[in-house]
Amino acid sequence: MNHKKNWIPIIIPILVGLCIGLIILLIQEKQKAANSSYSVPVRKATPSVVSIYTQVLQKRPLNNQTGSKHSLNLGSGVIATKSGYILTNHHVIQNAQSIVIALNDDRRTHAKLIGSDPSTDLAVLKIELPNLISIKMGNNQNVAVGDRILAIGNPFGIGQTVTAGIISAKGRNSIGLNTYENFLQTDAAINPGNSGGALINLKGELIGISSAIYSSSGGSQGIGFATPIDDALNVMRDIIKNGRVVRGYLGLDAQKITQTLADNLLLPINHGLLVSDITKESPAEKAGIEVGDIILEINNNPSEDPFQIRRLIASLKPGTNISLIGVRGQQSYQANITLEKQPAMQRVTN
Repeated sequence: MNHKKNWIPIIIPILVGLCIGLIILLIQEKQKAANSSYSVPVRKATPSVVSIYTQVLQKRPLNNQTGSKHSLNLGSGVIATKSGYILTNHHVIQNAQSIVIALNDDRRTHAKLIGSDPSTDLAVLKIELPNLISIKMGNNQNVAVGDRILAIGNPFGIGQTVTAGIISAKGRNSIGLNTYENFLQTDAAINPGNSGGALINLKGELIGISSAIYSSSGGSQGIGFATPIDDALNVMRDIIKNGRVVRGYLGLDAQKITQTLADNLLLPINHGLLVSDITKESPAEKAGIEVGDIILEINNNPSEDPFQIRRLIASLKPGTNISLIGVRGQQSYQANITLEKQPAMQRVTN
């Protein structure tokens, strides 16, 4: 008996160690399975991604007389709230005579257009159905280049499709697709019909609204763009509240100063933004800003990128006071300017 008791202190640690090792092995196998499959985030997000069918009336010449025809266009959208607000692209619903939403659970219903914003190519729709599943929102501050992501939409009308890729770049702002650009770039396949669909992370959270592809053939070539969800939600809130996006307006055009530009124009400094145009009766003109001035700072933000300054001004509401530091000739100056509301159909300036 004493001999058996001497083995007990040895056997118990061995058994405990074996149990711990088995648990660790099971956890590792589970993690491997999770890393090899995207089924969990897809299962979370797909009920909130919808297909959008629009009927558009197109005018066409017919035997030298004016005629018209109806065409059916296709896009995607994302259920942003349980009350039925849907985010999509402006170009998906542009000129639509009727809008039909097809849900992932095979329900179909007509949608009401709440408003759209051509400057960011976003639109908000509303449907009235019970038991809607809204997507979980992500946070763009947590998005990094190299993150794995998934794109969900209805490419070519073949049905809901998931493609995988990574975030290739952030902050793309000079593509020339929209007035205000801050795109996430991805290599996930995005094709016609994906527009307005969801770009999600591996938690199943929405991080972007698929917007466009960069392609010479019309098909995916590994360069797709999506509007970050933080920007899209700001647009959505404005549209729901006001029917449109209300942006601050300064009324000037400017270009980035490079060393070459500074040398050619004999500018006193080689950085900042060179004012190239002032809109008449705009806040910039009222504040005394002139063509040829160099803008160094706006609200303590260095003025190096005209696209970033445009987005900064647009993000502020009319009535906001801004401080501008500029240079005219050899003299620096400070101007306090009150932003106004961007005029309707105004060509976009900062």
